[in-house]
Amino acid sequence: METQNPNGSLQKQSLPPKNYGITKPISLAGPSEADIQRNTELEKFLIESGLYESKEEAAKREEVLGHISEIVKSWVKQLTRQRGYTDQMVEEANAVIFTFGSYRLGVHGPGADIDTLCVGPSYVNREEDFFIILHDILAEMEEVTELQPVPDAHVPVMRFKFQGISIDLLYASISLLVVPDDLDISHESVLPNVDEQTVRSLNGCRVADEILKLVSNVEHFRMTLRCLEFWAKRRGVYSNVTGFLGGLNWALLVARVCQLYPNAVPSMLVSRFFRVYTQWRWPNPVMLCSIEEGELGFPVWDPRKNPQDRFHHMPIITPAYPCMNSSYNVSLSTLRVMMEQFQFGNRICVEIEQNKSQWSALFEPHLFFEAYRNYLQVDIVSADADDLLAWKGWVESRLRQLTLKIERDTNGMLQCHPYPNEYVDTSNQFPHCAFFMGLQRKEGVSGLEGQQFDIRGTVDEFRQEISMYMYWKPGMDIYVSHVCRRQLPAFVFPDGYRRPSIIEASKPADWKNL
Repeated sequence: METQNPNGSLQKQSLPPKNYGITKPISLAGPSEADIQRNTELEKFLIESGLYESKEEAAKREEVLGHISEIVKSWVKQLTRQRGYTDQMVEEANAVIFTFGSYRLGVHGPGADIDTLCVGPSYVNREEDFFIILHDILAEMEEVTELQPVPDAHVPVMRFKFQGISIDLLYASISLLVVPDDLDISHESVLPNVDEQTVRSLNGCRVADEILKLVSNVEHFRMTLRCLEFWAKRRGVYSNVTGFLGGLNWALLVARVCQLYPNAVPSMLVSRFFRVYTQWRWPNPVMLCSIEEGELGFPVWDPRKNPQDRFHHMPIITPAYPCMNSSYNVSLSTLRVMMEQFQFGNRICVEIEQNKSQWSALFEPHLFFEAYRNYLQVDIVSADADDLLAWKGWVESRLRQLTLKIERDTNGMLQCHPYPNEYVDTSNQFPHCAFFMGLQRKEGVSGLEGQQFDIRGTVDEFRQEISMYMYWKPGMDIYVSHVCRRQLPAFVFPDGYRRPSIIEASKPADWKNL
């Protein structure tokens, strides 16, 4: 913008900086020379850690997405023909593939799955056309392996590998007879007359696009998010299904820090991330923009109106209408674990800024199996590998309920730390995997003064619910046992780890002595 001085000459006047987010930034400061040096070191560390995929793998992903696009277009044309539509309708019949998640945000690494959404016309439904007819088409293809439909998930999904690349495929049927190739799903015109599962499916893409619009520097956002997702996986707090945070949650938290420090480079943003969230007063929500009510009548997150929203412990709100809490899975126990890890991250970042630590210290793996004296071991077995894939997916999706039940039945006095990693006992004669939970008394609750916790009834209730699996087959089973640290099975430890002696490990764990 130009203004005229009293002497008649023109003078350039800078526009006020654009504000991102619902508050003013905490700081507009840019990087110092030391910050730039730390940023260079951080980027070098991330590259050496193998977080960036090769050009060949990127090209393979594009090729696979092209194949999937051809498959769904052919599927919709086939259904259109079978339902007696005109030749012109068959010719125009179409489905469009969109990506979301880490791939759409540009932060996926080697071997990561691709989150994809298929948008189809109003006469092609999810229940039969997608989960039965398209499923059967995929099942017949040589390129497709590990095909696993999950129709009863919060966001119904079909999981599979195509030429070795993992795909999560969602489906949304919108109120159009013909879906154009240039469909703009960021526009609310795609939302009328669809159910809530379809809204959730569409919102994966819509939210990713909004996030990229709501940060001042997309490349800084991407490097920071790539770094913090890697950190979360190393520290055992990356898992939406287990009650921690998944990729979308981490993206929203990072984007908010980018808004608060719009001129910071990634090394600064990582440090500020831990500074901000160690001090955050949960359950105050993290929001990138104000919540719009909208005209379509979909429920939006609002604890004043919706009683269930008042029980959310760590609300992280999506920016696209209808705004929802993306972290409804977080429990008091998992929030406690994450806050401990944020404090760890903050402490290390302070040391890095004081030149007392290197970036590698931030990414030291969490020693979960040395952190607790008591654990729950959840063993999952089945008759064959394909059955295990489906059975494990069901059990893993319910593990969060076990955490909540233990919190409920002990009045929060016994705290759980569900660990997202799965472990395999290769010596087992049947296909097997296991998950573990750390158990400890709430700080200040003494075993001598307080009651002993007997959670056998809680575990029995959990096993009963697990057994209600719709697709249960003979051979599918689950065993839940209490083990002390010294009784942990050898298969959870890396090669060369020194096991406790047999004498130390001989005392059996007692369910009633937690």
